[in-house]
Amino acid sequence: MTTHRLLLLPGDGIGVETIAEVERVIAFFNEKAKGTAFDAESDLVGGAAIDKHGVPLTDDAMAKAAAADAVIFGAVGGPKWDGLPYEVRPEAGLLRLRKDLGLFANLRPAICYSALADASSLKRELVEGLDIMIVRELTGGVYFGEPKEIVTLENGKKRAVDTQVYTEEEIERIARVAFDLARQRGKKVHSAEKRNVMRTGVLWNEVVTATHKAYAPDITLEHILADNCAMQLVRNPKQFDVIVTDNLFGDILSDEAAMATGSLGILPSASLGAPDAKDGTRKALYEPVHGSAPDIAGKGLANPIATIASFGMALRYSFDMGRQADLLDKAISNTLAAELRTADIMQQGMRQVSTAAMGAAIVEELGKLGV
Repeated sequence: MTTHRLLLLPGDGIGVETIAEVERVIAFFNEKAKGTAFDAESDLVGGAAIDKHGVPLTDDAMAKAAAADAVIFGAVGGPKWDGLPYEVRPEAGLLRLRKDLGLFANLRPAICYSALADASSLKRELVEGLDIMIVRELTGGVYFGEPKEIVTLENGKKRAVDTQVYTEEEIERIARVAFDLARQRGKKVHSAEKRNVMRTGVLWNEVVTATHKAYAPDITLEHILADNCAMQLVRNPKQFDVIVTDNLFGDILSDEAAMATGSLGILPSASLGAPDAKDGTRKALYEPVHGSAPDIAGKGLANPIATIASFGMALRYSFDMGRQADLLDKAISNTLAAELRTADIMQQGMRQVSTAAMGAAIVEELGKLGV
């Protein structure tokens, strides 16, 4: 029996409700999957941790995360904690997890289920069957570069500075992740940067090109300026397979690609660390793209699909359970094809269901498909 250790961090708002549906899926696999078990424990993060412990993530919870094979994260934040200093706001708990676990590679799939193609703001023919993986460098770039400051000049006016910094090593390791993913998909990578106006873009282009030549000559590599990439995601998104880019552009491009699918409520993400030198395993955190949505929290209106699909990514990338991940994806697709919808993706003629009812329906479909 192989036992996988999970840490569940529901957080705030609808995170609590969506993680509950992940627990339902975990219980199904523990009952039905032969030779595999999941040992899941829970802890607090974000506003819930602040309310109880005064910090957005305790050292004890951080230690549990470091010991787990994967962390499944809900969502954090809400108006209740908006007035707190930046370093102790709910989001600081997530940032600490990313930093302390060394989670440098953010994987954001943009998948359009056929049943939801008409919910996209783009035409059906542009998005039906869409399956893009955006690989975003997560721990470098302008969000972390120094100096980062707002200063008052001699004339009394203020000046703000954010610094974009990347090293060769940071670029090479994220490029390798993208090439590895492309080998499992369509064997094509677009590398997005702004080499025409940014020195970091020049280095990014050089390092990705060199890494491709040395590490992945079997993969097709195309370079694209980030602004053109944004335009092409609206014009013809299905031309892309894997897109690798830096922290800032990845933040923007992944949200744009996500909206092409029809709803942020259905999209998962993964944040991965470097492979262990001994056994190749990675520290990993999986979370939905959506936020805590405090306005609908506790009302049974939340869509659990993104969080359930995030667990599906854990099956694929942390536990080498690709077949089971495919079955979970198929169960989600079948449930949507059966015309069940939560409030955020409700369409005319469909049947609106609660958070729990959607989770139960997906597990029922899993039961039909087997494990």
